[in-house]
Amino acid sequence: MSSTTAVAVPKHHPLQLETAYCNCRHIARKAAKNFYYGFMVLPQRRRDALCAVYAFMRQADDISDEPGLTLAERRQKLSTFLDNFRRAAAGGTTDDPVLMALQDAQQRFSIPTTLLEQLVAGTAMDLQEEFAAGPTQPVVAYKTFDQLYDYCYHVAGVVGLVCIKIFGYTDNTAEPLAEHLGVAFQLTNILRDVKEDAQMGRIYIPQEDLDRFQVSPAELAAGADSAKLQPLLKVEAKRARDFYASGEALLPLIEEVSQPALWVLVEVYRGLLDRIEARNYDVYSERVRVSTFDKIKLLIRGFLKRLA
Repeated sequence: MSSTTAVAVPKHHPLQLETAYCNCRHIARKAAKNFYYGFMVLPQRRRDALCAVYAFMRQADDISDEPGLTLAERRQKLSTFLDNFRRAAAGGTTDDPVLMALQDAQQRFSIPTTLLEQLVAGTAMDLQEEFAAGPTQPVVAYKTFDQLYDYCYHVAGVVGLVCIKIFGYTDNTAEPLAEHLGVAFQLTNILRDVKEDAQMGRIYIPQEDLDRFQVSPAELAAGADSAKLQPLLKVEAKRARDFYASGEALLPLIEEVSQPALWVLVEVYRGLLDRIEARNYDVYSERVRVSTFDKIKLLIRGFLKRLA
């Protein structure tokens, strides 16, 4: 994994820094419907750092999806956002509360700037000119699974690598496992969001898989022929399931105080995949989700693990 060079971070007043982290916690609480439950069982410093990383990701995602702007305008705005981040990461002053909190988190947990840059690069991958076709003409984003994996690495595998910097680890074999677990989460999201993504003009299931099962982009977007779609969606679920196996091997490699948080995250996301499979891959009639009640039960179990 890339290393990072220590930089002199501006000294912020403790109240100013706490306000910045409070802003990040608010963003995470509001938007991180699944991730936040894992954050909550971490000690405060680690929890705040993850909230800062999430808020940074959220800002980039919001720019990528901002309505009313052309793709070129979004790309320019994302480039400006990246420049602002790089200046802050290099020790420059910033009045953006998210970047201020992220500065502090990077210094505390030695989070490489290159990893956070890759997250933004992953967001930019959703700003291809082909996606301008519109929701009436869904575009298949990637021809092969290898290409899709590269996308999943940038938007989610990198998240896994950032998370373990905050979780703490000493054995470098944790790194590929964290990457694979992030990819498992993203593949689960892709499966769950087939309908919504198609409505936005994007299909993430690779063209080679559509061809193998003789499913057209229009058929996948409509979801009308469930019997035809099930074999295709089952294969995608199997891929995600295989990557989840990395989670079992990663757990003992991170610091003990962080293990309950990782356990909660894996259980929430793997539970989402369980529900998709239990519905025979019907991701069209309604959005598949893990209920708040079930997530609270997992959260309680996570707290008990931390106290054990």
